[in-house]
Order: sequence, then C-alpha cells, then structure tokens
Amino acid sequence: MNIAPDSNSDILFINFNQDYSCVSVGTANGYRIYNCDPFGKCYTKQDGGIGIVEMLFCTSLVALVGSGSQAALSPRRLQITNTKRQSIICELTFPTTILSVKLNRRRLVVLLEEQIYVYDISNMKLHHTIETAPNPSAIFAMSPNGENCYIAYPQPSTSTSAALYNNSGSSNRHQSGSSGGGRSKQHQHVSGDVVIFDANTCETITIIQAHKSGISCLCINQSGTLLATASDKGTVIRVFSIPDGTNVAQFRRGTYPAKIHSISFNANSTLLCVSSDSDTVHIFRLEDGRVSGRKKSSLSQHNDQGYNRRNSHRSIESTATTSTTDGLDHSRHGADSFGDEMNGEDDGWTYPNDSQSPSFHENNPRSPLQGYPSSSSEFHNHGGQSPTHSPNVGRKKSYGLPKSWKGLVNNKLVGKATSLMPGMLTEIWEPSRNFAFLKLPKPGVRSLVAMSSTAPQVIVVTSEGYFYQYNINLETGGECVLIKQFSLQDNSDDQAIYTS
Repeated sequence: MNIAPDSNSDILFINFNQDYSCVSVGTANGYRIYNCDPFGKCYTKQDGGIGIVEMLFCTSLVALVGSGSQAALSPRRLQITNTKRQSIICELTFPTTILSVKLNRRRLVVLLEEQIYVYDISNMKLHHTIETAPNPSAIFAMSPNGENCYIAYPQPSTSTSAALYNNSGSSNRHQSGSSGGGRSKQHQHVSGDVVIFDANTCETITIIQAHKSGISCLCINQSGTLLATASDKGTVIRVFSIPDGTNVAQFRRGTYPAKIHSISFNANSTLLCVSSDSDTVHIFRLEDGRVSGRKKSSLSQHNDQGYNRRNSHRSIESTATTSTTDGLDHSRHGADSFGDEMNGEDDGWTYPNDSQSPSFHENNPRSPLQGYPSSSSEFHNHGGQSPTHSPNVGRKKSYGLPKSWKGLVNNKLVGKATSLMPGMLTEIWEPSRNFAFLKLPKPGVRSLVAMSSTAPQVIVVTSEGYFYQYNINLETGGECVLIKQFSLQDNSDDQAIYTS
C-alpha cells in the first residue's frame, strides 16, 4: 500500500509478506520489518526514502524501491538485498516508475504502468514481458505459490482474445492491448475482465469476466487456486477458481458503493477479508457465498490444494536474458548465490523470541478451527474438526428488498423465485452477507487486512501507521473485538498503545 507523504507521519509504504506473518514499512528515512505475532520490530535501516518494501516470506531477502527523494533512490530502480549479510544482490533499472513488486519462491514480478516484467528468481534473468493497458493504480495480484504461479491483472476492453494468445514464435512480448501495431490509449479503458497468466509457462490461461465495471482490487489465495475480485463499485465480491475461471462464490459487501482497499484469504481459504474506505471490515465465509448450482465440495477442493500442472503446457524455447533490447539496466552483486538463498540456505529473520517465530504456511491445509487456541490466553494446536455453521448465525436475515416489500414476501416465495432467476438477478434478490465484521476507529483511512495463521485473529494495518489485532469467533461470527493496538511510527516502541 503506497501512502502519500504526510507531515504527521514518515510512512510511505506498508504491506504484509506472503503468509501475513510480517509487516514491511517504507519510510522517508529507510525501512522497517515487524513481526505480527508476537508483535515486535525485527529489522530497521536508515538508508533514505524507500517507497516499496517487499519481503520473500520470512527470509532476509527484501526487494526495495526508492521514493525518489535523492538520485541514488530512484523510483525506477529495484534493489534486491540480503538484510542479514547487509549486501546488495541485484539491481535493476526500469524505463518508468515501478508501481508494485511481488515475489514467490520461483518468480519476481515488477509492475510498471504499462508493462509487467517477470524474472526467474533463482538467477534474476528476465523471463517474460507483458504489455498491459495503462494501470496507474497498480491493480494486480500474484500467487504466493511457486508451483501455481499465476498473475492476475485487468484486461483492456478494446483487446481481443486472439491478441492475448499471440505470443508464439521468437517474440517474447505478450500483447494484451489492441491487435494493431500501436495502441490507441485514448480509446482504451479498463473493463471488468481479468487476465490469468501463468508466470512459469508464460502463457495466458484464461480471461475471467468478473464484473461489468472496472476492477479495483485482486487477490490470489496461498495455494494459487482461487482469485477474489472487486469492482470500482465495491458492492459485490466474487471468487473464481483458477486456472479454469469458474465463479465459485460471491458476496455482497454493502448496498452503497465503496472503494475497496484490500482483499485477503485466510491460510486455508475458508474465509475472505475485505477492507474499504468505510470503517467496516467484512469477513466472509466462502461456503456461505457458494454460487447456486455448485456442489458444496466445489470450494473445499481448492483449500490449500494446488492444481496439477497441465501436461499440455508448451515448453519455453528460450528464456530472455538481460540484454539491452529490453531497455533495462541490470547490475548484479553476487547474483550467482541468489538461487542458493532461494533454496533454503538462508536462515531468515531473528525474531524477538525465537520460540515464537512464525512458520511458513504456504501449504498447510487445515479446517477453520484446527490449530487455533481455545482461548486468547493459551495457544495450542489440535486436530478437531470444524463444527457445522449456520449461514445466518450472528447476523440479521435480509433478502435485500425494500422494507415495504418484506412483509409481503415470505421465505418460500423468495426461495422459489430465486431458483428461477438468472444469476445476476439472484445476487440482488438474495445476497450473501458477511459472517463477521469489525469496526475501525475512523472511516476514510486506507487499510490492509489479513487473517492470522497462528491464532483466531484479524490483523489490520492503516495508512496512519497503526497495527490492530481483533479476536474473531470462528463459530458464531458477529463483531470482532479489538484486543491490541500498536504504532508503526519510527519513534514508537513495541509496547501496545491499547490492550483490551
């Protein structure tokens, strides 16, 4: 989350790592890394303005982009560093400003306004370049899973499916603009379609017709098998299976439009969290939003289970190297050791308490309650099964009808009517509402939300530089309870400024 400079704060960037165990913060003076549970500062460096800080899970490898405050910290330059060895591994300079960077154990992806660069993270060689519609808001998602390594980004409405698949031959350019030689930007606008691109095979897998209006937010789950989308209106959230693009669930966030700030799945993809410019964060249970006509098991098969790689994927004849034809300037510092560090030879962060260091949850299937504590004061793992949930527990029953109609239509009539109506009308008639929710201290503040992988808690970080922890009742849902609040500001310590 990029943050505009503020006289009251030095924070320029905040984000979670891939498994939500750490928070990275870029500031006007450097950057910091925080552990989420237990909360504490892991690393800090005063090195000038940093506009993007992206981690590779809990390793000591960090991708940095300068804020432009000085010549050495250009927003066009990407620097891969090893914080443990205090060394620069690789530097890449791009033709325009870097808007976003994503990593997993196989690929590093850099988003510019009109291009996506895909790198092999083992040697930092350029693997592929994708031409996109203008995307100044950096709407784009990447799977944390290296095997199901999918990239999702908005599709321009003027392009055609034929143009998307025109990436054969010796060309290493994936055309997602108009089919002509030059793109007419004045006639292009982003549609509600989403392109799913396989970063391992460099193929477009499918195009998902997600919304009628433009896309505002995208998220791929931990296993790379589900995609969540939100439109500019922000009233409906949809979930699609990937790579096939089937709509498996949908939820109604609210009646009035809102700007969606973030979407995230929990570790086993049974819950979906959504934050917006309102003061309410919604938590949906995926099984509650199951699209009518889908089998009840259609969602469970995606929970932390990767798709088998398709045998039909064609091999890549040649991998693009870091030549001058890509318009980039590449400088390497010990890049040969980069692959070794990716393969686990780097032991990562030193935490305030090593016994409580977060573990990787990239492939850790479990039920919604399994592994969570029975109370907030005692954490322990257990193998209990998830209880049967009632879709209406902890929330009011509503069919989205005007109040004057509700007394005239009974439940049986609504059920019969919705079974005969098209899917789009059914969403309006009988929407699936949130299972749980929480209230932020103030509305209009940009925020990122995530589910803890070690406790039944929801974590929220805001553009004002605050870290909130809420308890969630996974059995009954309802309103989440704020238990702790910390500051991410430079002059703060690790002590909670609020404890329930």
